[in-house]
Amino acid sequence: MWVVLAFLSAFLLGCYEVNKKMSLNGNAVIPVLFFNTLISSLLFFPFILLSYETDWLDGTLFYVPHVSWEVHVAVFIKAVIVLSSWIFGYFALKHLPLTISGPIKATQPVLTLVGALLLFGERLNVYQWIGVGFAVASFYLLSASGRKEGIRFSHDRWIYFTILSVLLGSLSGLYDKYLMRDLDVMTVQVWFNIYQCAMMLVVLMCLWYPRRKHTTPFTWRWNIIFISLFLCVADWIYFYALSDPHSMISIVSMIRRSNVLVTFVAGALFFHEKNLRSKAIDLLLVLMGMIFLYLGTSGD
Repeated sequence: MWVVLAFLSAFLLGCYEVNKKMSLNGNAVIPVLFFNTLISSLLFFPFILLSYETDWLDGTLFYVPHVSWEVHVAVFIKAVIVLSSWIFGYFALKHLPLTISGPIKATQPVLTLVGALLLFGERLNVYQWIGVGFAVASFYLLSASGRKEGIRFSHDRWIYFTILSVLLGSLSGLYDKYLMRDLDVMTVQVWFNIYQCAMMLVVLMCLWYPRRKHTTPFTWRWNIIFISLFLCVADWIYFYALSDPHSMISIVSMIRRSNVLVTFVAGALFFHEKNLRSKAIDLLLVLMGMIFLYLGTSGD
């Protein structure tokens, strides 16, 4: 069941990435990210009130339990990691084609895999190793596709921003597996969104607002709301997949990156991006990797 949940989360994550790209094109990055975290927090805030002030949600999947300060600190650390990854990722996505940034982010689970092997003792079977191999190969072919558009991986700062986002995202995935061993799903998702919003408010007021007249202006777009909606649902399903005692973070993380299928199609249809034929080969490798990963876990 956790494999099915991971694939559903991947599809919703792809929809999130598409709306994020639409929101960021020619727009100020920091306000878009702030409103994303604000809307996500507002979506979850009623669950806190209903859980703390009434018994309506007791025994349901949406109940937010009272937790200790130690738990809040642990969730706050996750918020710092995720927000750092998002800041680098948002700036990179604004300046890179979806058909470049998507496949690069699809290699994130390879790093998660290494961490899972070292930290959690996870082991992969032959099918799963083949899937990982396809994902690694796609990254090297993607660099060749990028050069055709003047994007040199070794000299483009937005590529480095994407890589930093991937590294931090991988760290977040490993930390998620650690948190979900002991914590409730709603505890993690609700409070990490609220802490992110608080931190983004500081960033917005201290870094962007004083310089807003000298940088890219902010324009409200309705896609910003859809960013939050798709992300909240995708993450909620993802956390429940990880809460399964049989789940493997290395596989869940890899499956989540199949969202590149959605972003690739959107890049072709909505953004009219170039060199789609060569990038389709990279996409095919990612897809084959997902198939082998599914075959390797279908017996769980």
